[in-house]
Amino acid sequence: MSDKKTDSEGLVLTRDDTATKEPSMYKVLLHNDDYTTMDFVISILENVFRKNREEATLIMLSVHEQGIGIAGIYTYEICETKIAIVHELARKNEYPLRCTMEAV
Repeated sequence: MSDKKTDSEGLVLTRDDTATKEPSMYKVLLHNDDYTTMDFVISILENVFRKNREEATLIMLSVHEQGIGIAGIYTYEICETKIAIVHELARKNEYPLRCTMEAV
């Protein structure tokens, strides 16, 4: 028995068996500077990246002590949006906080 199907005009219909590819993931990185307060970084992590206080504090300490910290891992578009939000909030609060993305 054949698995070919035809439409009402007798044309053979085919089905493409294509696998769905998972989207590429990226890390959102917060960079240390000498001006942005620890409290502001914690606030960003809680409100933009939805981290609880403990997670936010640990990430903030990583930024402070190691110069960089991973705020989260997301698809490209979500990273772009979160980075834009961070930069806008930092600008409004007059902080030079830098936020970038890096492929996982």
